[in-house]
Amino acid sequence: MNKDKIYSKKKDRIIPFEFNKAVVDVFDDMINRSVPIYSETVKRQSQIAAKYYQEDSTIYDLGCSNGNLGMLLLSEMDNNKFEMIAVDNSETMLEAYRKRLLKHPNGNNVKLKCRNIIDIKLNNASVVIMNLTLQFLQLDYRREILNKIYNALYPGGILLITEKVIHENKDFAGLQQEFHYRFKKEKGYSDLEISQKRDALENVLIPETTEYHLKRLKDVGFNKIDIWFKWFNFASFICQK
Repeated sequence: MNKDKIYSKKKDRIIPFEFNKAVVDVFDDMINRSVPIYSETVKRQSQIAAKYYQEDSTIYDLGCSNGNLGMLLLSEMDNNKFEMIAVDNSETMLEAYRKRLLKHPNGNNVKLKCRNIIDIKLNNASVVIMNLTLQFLQLDYRREILNKIYNALYPGGILLITEKVIHENKDFAGLQQEFHYRFKKEKGYSDLEISQKRDALENVLIPETTEYHLKRLKDVGFNKIDIWFKWFNFASFICQK
């Protein structure tokens, strides 16, 4: 695993964060040192997806990155036939994913699409996954994609979302940020790296409150919602149609 050193040296100008080749090359190290219990979260999501998958339906992974969840799902489904469409707008990410799929005997169960998820057509879905994806969409598009997902799901189908969230209370919001930065330092990031990464993500990653997520999910039609995992300013939701 290549070590993330992207922000280790002082930069004259911080450019907005994007999933370019430099990020793809260190993605696994970056995300495991930036998102608490990331590996545990995607492992359980793959297990939940396998549990709720309906025969002859489609699983969608929207914002699939380099395929960490998809590779776990292939193992979880064993030799059972299924179809998953994995979507990301970074061709570099998908190329890394494609190389992993070629090494797996059942890799052809996963179809990769390089698209903006707003433009993708969804149908016949029993499981939709959005892992740290909604937070990168423009605010105006978030309800639109959730409506599209709800309409594409079969009855009993599920949506799995993990998001960085922000607390509506200023003091608790500060506490969450403090412990997230503490986590990053414990994983070896310096104050400079944390500061420069924060600046790069400004206006690129826009978190929302847990309460707002829940309200919007209910508004689009989900009547069964649970927060199955929460760590300070990260939350994982399961929503059933």
